[in-house]
Amino acid sequence: MKALIVDDEPVARKVLREELEVVGSVEIVGEADNGASALDLIRLRLPDVVFLDLQMPVMGGFEVVKQLRGGSHLPSIVIVTAYDRYAIDAFEAGAIDYLLKPVGQERLAHAVERVRKTVIRKPEVAEQLARLQEIAEPAADRRTRKVVGRVGEEYFLLNVSEVCAFQAEGELVWIITAKQKYLATQTLRSLQERLQSTTFRRVHRSALVNMDHVRKMTHLSSQRWLVTLNNGMELIVSKRQARTIRELLS
Repeated sequence: MKALIVDDEPVARKVLREELEVVGSVEIVGEADNGASALDLIRLRLPDVVFLDLQMPVMGGFEVVKQLRGGSHLPSIVIVTAYDRYAIDAFEAGAIDYLLKPVGQERLAHAVERVRKTVIRKPEVAEQLARLQEIAEPAADRRTRKVVGRVGEEYFLLNVSEVCAFQAEGELVWIITAKQKYLATQTLRSLQERLQSTTFRRVHRSALVNMDHVRKMTHLSSQRWLVTLNNGMELIVSKRQARTIRELLS
């Protein structure tokens, strides 16, 4: 398993490297002392896991996470922190692991094992990183949501604001944006639950629409509406959801 160590303190990097060598079966492919260098090494060395310090000059750990856009390679992120209680609580509640400085051998081995179990499951790694990016947003912007879209073997981290609609076809769920169509990693029901406090509305049992991307709503009958999105996509609102559309217009 290829690992990258990112920390502005040389002693901290040295200690973590030595501890990882004791854990074994981990190849350290690089070290970085700031976020900008870390991003370059992630693109160049393609690590499976990044041990990422939060407080660094030039670009901190949160900013590094926000800059990761997805593609054919997404690393697992293990946060390394000395005192940030908020970060510890946030990541402990999610699927991303963290290490509290000074790093203990047993705790490090546990983190490595958690990463090893997820590194081969690309959708899970992408979802973890999407949740991490949500947490990395400033408090004022924390309503931002992330969704994961797949094209072939590549996974992309999308802001929900750029999504026009989610559309189900059998067991598949498509993410529709203005220029691209992605395969979602979650069910339509799960997406609706995650986005219930946003501008998304269920217009049909197989469609969830971002009302910010609605260009036109055409009244077809007392219980039928036609919704036209900014990308030209048209969706007929089901009878069950017609009331929701009427409420939005009132």
